[in-house]
Amino acid sequence: MHELGLVFQMAKVVEEALAAEEDVTAIDTVVVEIGEISSVVPHYFEACFPAAADRCPLFAGAKLVIDRIPAVARCRGCGSQFPVVENEGYCPSCGSFDKDILSGREFNIKEVTVR
Repeated sequence: MHELGLVFQMAKVVEEALAAEEDVTAIDTVVVEIGEISSVVPHYFEACFPAAADRCPLFAGAKLVIDRIPAVARCRGCGSQFPVVENEGYCPSCGSFDKDILSGREFNIKEVTVR
């Protein structure tokens, strides 16, 4: 489960970003974006999130919000944009499987709210 490693890396990145902020006593909420076809399983990431407090006391009691980014592609054959998962990777307009993925692979720290 690589989600645990991602939780620890996320905590490190957030901690480093907040290092210059002297008045931050705790993190209230962390919002992450996880793409629908990324290699990150949201349920596992959420289950591992409390371990961030073990590495960074600022995370004690913090809440996690996960924003799912839908997988969208553009067909190389006809140029249509379509939802990848809903169409099992095939263009609904022309039936082609040849596509460019436009979104859905993301894993981003979108927002951090502090106390």
